[in-house]
Amino acid sequence: MKILLDADSCPKAARDLVLRRAQKLKIRLIFAANRPIPNLNGFVEMDISPNTENSADDRIVDLSEKGDLVITRDVPLAKRLVENGVCVVDDRGRTFTVNNINELLSLRNFTVGLADNGMEFDRTASYGKKELKQFADSFDKLLTKMLKV
Repeated sequence: MKILLDADSCPKAARDLVLRRAQKLKIRLIFAANRPIPNLNGFVEMDISPNTENSADDRIVDLSEKGDLVITRDVPLAKRLVENGVCVVDDRGRTFTVNNINELLSLRNFTVGLADNGMEFDRTASYGKKELKQFADSFDKLLTKMLKV
């Protein structure tokens, strides 16, 4: 088992939490991004992809395998991973599954379509203690379950 983190958009607080848990449990941890992520210690493997569309996503798919855990908020990436049997959670604690991924992708595509056509909507931009706690709870629950297997 390894943990892969889509590090381009993941909040620092969530990245730090994942790093602490992975170090404590001695689980291989890979941060994938198309730019360097500052202030990482030697425990993390940094995989830097070319700065082209979907290159970091493609790399995460290539590196992941059934039994791994990926943290991403990218719903199309989550769909690709879930279809490959990879466990996926976003940085707010939402777990992507075969039962919910198509609905979440449809909702995502709808909101992107609205934005592309000039219709603005409120986005949840803040990431505070509440969001971090929700992520920590989901992340710990998934890790516990996956390590028992």
